[in-house]
Amino acid sequence: MSQQNVEVRREDEVLVVGVSGDWSLARPIPRFTDLVEGEADSPGAIEFDASGLGSWDSSLLVFLRQSWDWAREHDAQFREGSLPEEISSLLQLARTEPDREAGDDDGGDSLLARVGQKGIGVWEGIRAAITFIGEVAVALAGLATRRVRLRWRDFWAVVHSNSVGALPIVTLIALLVGMIIAFLGAVVLRRFGAGYYVSYLVGYGMLREMAALMTGIIMAGRTGAAFAAELGSMKISEEIDALRTLGISPVEHLVLPRVLGLFVMMPLLTIYAFFIGIGGGLLVSVSILDLTATQFIGGMLFVVTLPDALLGVFKGTVFGLIIGMAGCMKGMQTGGDAGAVGRAATSAVVVGITLIVLTNAIIDWLAVLLDI
Repeated sequence: MSQQNVEVRREDEVLVVGVSGDWSLARPIPRFTDLVEGEADSPGAIEFDASGLGSWDSSLLVFLRQSWDWAREHDAQFREGSLPEEISSLLQLARTEPDREAGDDDGGDSLLARVGQKGIGVWEGIRAAITFIGEVAVALAGLATRRVRLRWRDFWAVVHSNSVGALPIVTLIALLVGMIIAFLGAVVLRRFGAGYYVSYLVGYGMLREMAALMTGIIMAGRTGAAFAAELGSMKISEEIDALRTLGISPVEHLVLPRVLGLFVMMPLLTIYAFFIGIGGGLLVSVSILDLTATQFIGGMLFVVTLPDALLGVFKGTVFGLIIGMAGCMKGMQTGGDAGAVGRAATSAVVVGITLIVLTNAIIDWLAVLLDI
């Protein structure tokens, strides 16, 4: 093994650095600043002569990085073209600055620039959402005209997951919400001697609002996150790219069965939540207000009408479409790093719940205008 050696010579405005011998971390690494300490004038460029170079390891890269730092400080051109290609590639990689971590802010951007960047990000998100909705709409139109074939196995898997699989949590939440509404009515209405009207409150609350709203929120956290995680994992493992390569539309193959399955099941889950929530209110009324089941149900049916129930079913149907679209969209937009799937699932839940609450407010506003 020959000794590593460095020779520095000046050729006009070019500083030629000759590296030869075998370079190893077991030996001291020469300091580039010590080798050029005697240079009176800064050179215009630094070149390398690697004709006598033998074996080498990262010690050579450390030395070359020192020379690059010195050249940058003295405004000299760094010419690495004469180095072996593998050394040049590794040196370029070593000079690459790492990406700034998410959330770091050096404070260099002005407030206006940050607002502009946020605005651009929001616009890009809106445009991506509109594009995704359009793709799903085209797929649905193709399904209606029989130009698109639905994967029935995936469809029935979603139906099963959101029927039998979702009943326990929907039962628990609907029962508790119905009881809470009845408790609230019992506390307030008994002060006015109107405990009988608790049945009105439970009927209106469950049919028009709480059954669809709470079921939607539950399914957003349960199914929306699952959709985002499933499609996000497929995105990271490049399964979605493989489908595109084979000429298969991921929207038709993956998104459509999930959206339709949840779209079909949400109204049924909402109707189921109607009965469970009213049953919870009935239990509280019978045990606290000394009402009979006949009085409770008769009083409720005297005021609550079919349009109230249909409004709740309509809300549940819309919420199912929102949850399916939000979960699948966030899954399809998953990034490529390790935490991307978790962020996609979280984002799907947040977007789904936000849109559910917003849509619920809009539907209630329209119902008031139309006197429904």
